[in-house]
Amino acid sequence: MSIRWRDAMSRALYGPNGFFVAGTGPADHFRTSVHASPAFATALLRLISQVDSALGHPSRLDVVDVGAGRGELLRTLLSTLEDAAGLAVGVSGEPTRSGRSGLIPARAGSPETLTPAASARPLGDEPSLVTERPSLAERVRFTAVEYASRPQDLPEEINWVSEIPAEINGVLLATEWLDNVPLDVAAHTADGWRYVLVDPESGAEEIGERVSPADLDWLSKWWPSPTSPRYADHDVTSGVTWPDATSGSESGFRRAEIGRTRDEAWANAVRQISRGLAVAVDYGHLSGDRPVDGTLTGYRGGRQVPPVPDGSSDVTAHVAMDSVASAGSEVARCAYSLVLQREALRALGADGGRPPLSLAGTDPAGYVRALAAASAVAELTDPVGLGGHWWLRQPVGIPHEPAVAR
Repeated sequence: MSIRWRDAMSRALYGPNGFFVAGTGPADHFRTSVHASPAFATALLRLISQVDSALGHPSRLDVVDVGAGRGELLRTLLSTLEDAAGLAVGVSGEPTRSGRSGLIPARAGSPETLTPAASARPLGDEPSLVTERPSLAERVRFTAVEYASRPQDLPEEINWVSEIPAEINGVLLATEWLDNVPLDVAAHTADGWRYVLVDPESGAEEIGERVSPADLDWLSKWWPSPTSPRYADHDVTSGVTWPDATSGSESGFRRAEIGRTRDEAWANAVRQISRGLAVAVDYGHLSGDRPVDGTLTGYRGGRQVPPVPDGSSDVTAHVAMDSVASAGSEVARCAYSLVLQREALRALGADGGRPPLSLAGTDPAGYVRALAAASAVAELTDPVGLGGHWWLRQPVGIPHEPAVAR
């Protein structure tokens, strides 16, 4: 029986035996920025530190990862933060050396240069007027949001929940989450937009009923008109049939992926933040460059496969990033930033540049490590790969750097 794509994706990805719920997790099937290099987590940790400063170093700083997989990102963040704190504080309690990798230069107040409270001493014999502040490592609270069961080997410092918690004071991260929020697919026929139905077992499609008024409004605002000149040089999609012989005779249709559900999901996520920053990292497109006939596809075992929503593979579609950003800004009532990943990472110190050759003479092992790290960052910033992902940053109640604000 054919059903709408939104329902098929929901069952295939998040049902009892769904792709993201059962099995060993998505890391066995596709590679994300989280898996590519620890430099991704290091850059995020710097962003988290910036938000911590903007919030005035609260006694509790929330870091919430939505669509956490099996907790890979939060594991790396936790490990990186612990390593940085350990490197910054020696046995005597005094600062020793920076936790910097040579890839991202340490900055004052960054997690790579954490200063212990014991090092804050008064001048002379006067009593200290400085209130000792616990380190970021002591104040951060990690929460993973995922429908799958909690992994047995997950560190106890990471909380595991199935829904986004309320009253977040800190950072909400959504790395490649929105592309897996189920959505409907539509086809433009002689009498307007209609839903595309799919057989969950075979992936065969057919044309269904007309789209709802709400979805039609979204299409009218955010998806190019099927009569747009940009479609002139592209063939229509074939392989979609009418459910009966009397409904129409077209052999193919213009397709669209209705992103309204992603807008609602992101708006709800932003709504849970009391103060802080929401960050979505995903592959997507803007209204002036929507891909002709959509992007729906599948991934299994490291290979791209047809999007058959039977639960055996990932089913994903690119995100209409400008639409999502608009929905989030309406909730936050604050300007957002939307830049490509390569720009975002470089702004956080990960530029993929080679370490200075002089380092090879003074610290050969350090030079080799820095060179390997630079290669990993090159993958993260490759414009035809992970570097082409979008970073959407939505502040809530905190200042936002004007250089990238919209």
